[in-house]
Amino acid sequence: MNLSPHFTLQEMERSQTAIRHGISNKADARQMKALTDLCVNVLEPLRTLVNKSINIQSGFRNSTVNSLVSGSSTSQHKKGEAADINVEGITPSELFDLIRNSSLPYDQVIDEFSSWVHISYKPIQRRQAMLARKDGQNRTVYTRV
Repeated sequence: MNLSPHFTLQEMERSQTAIRHGISNKADARQMKALTDLCVNVLEPLRTLVNKSINIQSGFRNSTVNSLVSGSSTSQHKKGEAADINVEGITPSELFDLIRNSSLPYDQVIDEFSSWVHISYKPIQRRQAMLARKDGQNRTVYTRV
């Protein structure tokens, strides 16, 4: 099922963690609506901006999958509002800068460990741009930029 011209529900629900653990990771109607809004309002315009396909590393996560990946209990992934993405040929830092300096209606954009970019959408955007890095005790520290 397509959520937008270039993004499917299947790719937004795909989770290697869920597959490894034999867990169903299916969005309900409310989460599907949020995923559709994310795809239509942010991911499609971003795809046009970069003129390349966007690789979804992680989209929707149910509570069990989110716990298994050590996600925040308030993660927007659980609501269908977020995706972790990469674009071939663009580093995560370059993608992060491109998004935060654009007019895309994102809620949060986070350069996570220089490995992927977390992007989220909800109707009222905070336009938070942050870097996520590990400290000396391997805890994640977020810094606003």
